[in-house]
Amino acid sequence: MQVILMEKLANLGNLGDVVKVKDGYARNYLIPQGKAKRATEENLKSFEARRAELEKAQAAALVQAQERGAKLDGLALKMPMKAGVDGKLFGSVTNHDIVDALKAQGHEVERAQIRMPDGSLKAVGEYPLQIALHTDVVVTITVAVTGEA
Repeated sequence: MQVILMEKLANLGNLGDVVKVKDGYARNYLIPQGKAKRATEENLKSFEARRAELEKAQAAALVQAQERGAKLDGLALKMPMKAGVDGKLFGSVTNHDIVDALKAQGHEVERAQIRMPDGSLKAVGEYPLQIALHTDVVVTITVAVTGEA
């Protein structure tokens, strides 16, 4: 299916690009989320009429993400968790726990923005994690998991 991208998407394209994607991806994700529209003549004309407005909104979102990223970059979170003698946690630290800890410090981050390449944290130690606030803004924070008896 041919779609017009209404915003910049990682690994897909920029605002206004007409790309071919699988039908299910377009129907179930891109179109309902407002990230794309079907590439029909009518939609192409309406997009071109609104292009300046959409670019301005995207630039504003990028600036806001950069400001939030400047506050978050290099932040160190301390997560005390119950752990055994060998350093393994009873449970794990998930992206939900990290969102709650960031919220307690006054930072608004969504769960899906936290990149945990190795999955949840299951041992005591320091872990660098990335937070993707925007497709162009990715910051790194350090999560220090400490054990408590």
